[in-house]
Amino acid sequence: MRTERNLTRLDRVFARLDREPERPAHIDVSRMSRHRVVLFAATLAFYLAIVWAVSVTSWLVRFDWQVMFFRPYQQWPEIHAFLDYYVVLGQRGPTAVMVTAWLGWRSWRQHTLRPLLTLATSLLLLNITVGAAKLGMGRLGPHYAITIGSNEMGLGGDIFPSGHTANAVVTWGILAYLASTPRARRWLSALSAVTSLGVGLTTVYLGTHWLSDVLLGWAAGLLILLALPWFEPLIARAETWIFALRDRWRARRGGTAPAPAPAPVGAPVMATQPPATDGGEMPARGAAASRPARTPVYLAPGPHTTRSERTPVTPAGSRRPPHADRVARAATTTTSARPLTGG
Repeated sequence: MRTERNLTRLDRVFARLDREPERPAHIDVSRMSRHRVVLFAATLAFYLAIVWAVSVTSWLVRFDWQVMFFRPYQQWPEIHAFLDYYVVLGQRGPTAVMVTAWLGWRSWRQHTLRPLLTLATSLLLLNITVGAAKLGMGRLGPHYAITIGSNEMGLGGDIFPSGHTANAVVTWGILAYLASTPRARRWLSALSAVTSLGVGLTTVYLGTHWLSDVLLGWAAGLLILLALPWFEPLIARAETWIFALRDRWRARRGGTAPAPAPAPVGAPVMATQPPATDGGEMPARGAAASRPARTPVYLAPGPHTTRSERTPVTPAGSRRPPHADRVARAATTTTSARPLTGG
């Protein structure tokens, strides 16, 4: 009779994951290579060129207005409902939650905080750089444009560069940056590029961004990903510091109790009491010398004997045989000792 359970697809997936090593040895930290430096310089030049083209109201601004008057959401209304949901892939809150959950699981499996710390570093750089550029250039969006044909800069807006596009590049590109194999890195890089470009074009379709906003947002996000190897030493030091802090907390929680504070001058010392003397009295110590020693509440009053001198007594009597030549300890009392029974 067959008793084996048929494994489902999910069971096979988890069985495959269980065979993955806890700390893969083939994962190496990205370095700022010459190729990456060249890409960073080219992307920065593209970023500055877009800013200059919009600032001087060049052909790029005129093209922005043409796309806005074309009104893509009216040309293809059948895909409007789908793109309303697709643009969520560029919102910072939902995407950060999804990617944090995945990288948190990877950190737990590999016993390292590098994925989470890298994500936190990239999002911090994104908020600082893109936020400063938005507030510094102050461009208004298509829905709030005032003068036809103008670049709408310096009017208190926060639309340039596109935050949705930059966030999509960084959030989904960080998965490619942290990929463990070159093949996975190539596939995830292409997927994140298509996703982020699609998010940017969706904002143009919905009329919330100019096309130049999308181009600048794509460049801003790519600059952050290309600059991450410069922050790897800082990420490694932060991970070491966090683990050291955790170890100190565990040692403080599970180790020995801290030493008690010294008692004030003139106060009785509540330290561990030394063993009793043969007379059954505790020796005086410190300021408590004039006070009589108190018997602990869990011991019977009166003189106490050592363990070897005690007679084990059970409900049926003593287990020791009677000895005629033995003298009872309490012979000094007026009453006679209780006879031993049993045998």
